[in-house]
Amino acid sequence: MSSTHSSFTGSIPEIYDAHLGPFLFEFSAKDLASRIKDSIPPDGKILEVACGTGISTYHLRQALSESVHITATDLNPAMLDFAKSKHANIPGVTFEVADALSLSFDDHAFDAVVCQFGIMFFPDKNKGLAEMARTLKPGGVLAFNVWDSLENNQSASIAHQTIASFFESDPPKFLTTPFGFYDIDHIKGLINQAGLKDIASHTVSELIEILDAAHIAKGYVEGNPGVLEINERATVAASVVTKATADALEKAYGSTPFEIEFQEIVFTATKPAA
Repeated sequence: MSSTHSSFTGSIPEIYDAHLGPFLFEFSAKDLASRIKDSIPPDGKILEVACGTGISTYHLRQALSESVHITATDLNPAMLDFAKSKHANIPGVTFEVADALSLSFDDHAFDAVVCQFGIMFFPDKNKGLAEMARTLKPGGVLAFNVWDSLENNQSASIAHQTIASFFESDPPKFLTTPFGFYDIDHIKGLINQAGLKDIASHTVSELIEILDAAHIAKGYVEGNPGVLEINERATVAASVVTKATADALEKAYGSTPFEIEFQEIVFTATKPAA
């Protein structure tokens, strides 16, 4: 994976949150929070890995008692700064910069570890899962989600193909990263290697109404590090690619408003009791 693919810098966090958040992340964050809420004691502690702009953090807070403390972490300072600014008034949340492959937290520190759409970006997924498992208390719960394939997320596939169409060689490939880690058996095997049990997977689909194709197109093109690849090549303006992506979405789905189906896979597991 290119290091560019994890560079959520400049205006990317704001565009990501505004133009992708309402469509790709709200329903999935709510679902993820529901997977753990009944497993957390009233005075529990949760670690969130790769919290991004804090969408999942917000839904965890909504789902859980305010006495449950959430430590929300991200490797990217720009994303974390945006999350802290937007969610500064959420009680019982601490935001910290943290590397998912080398967490600074003690063993057995958390009742649950949650990661929304982050593991796809880990350069070493075995190490990331091992670190999350290490910080769990015996009996603690791990819950994370990944996107299903581009084939099962048609709008993302359209965006990927439209972006690539502007480049005769070496097209930007960012979207293949978040939508490229979906093999359920493989992922369950990695979780098992991390020493967890009761491993389960759940495929979740949601229909989302799109009122303005340009809104989500801007997110697909400019709300992620793929825009850095476009800018580096300097052969076409990102705004032109965004307009083409909006047109392609309307060609596929019809005039707005239209509905897009998104599909994710959620994994849960527990740490064996001591």
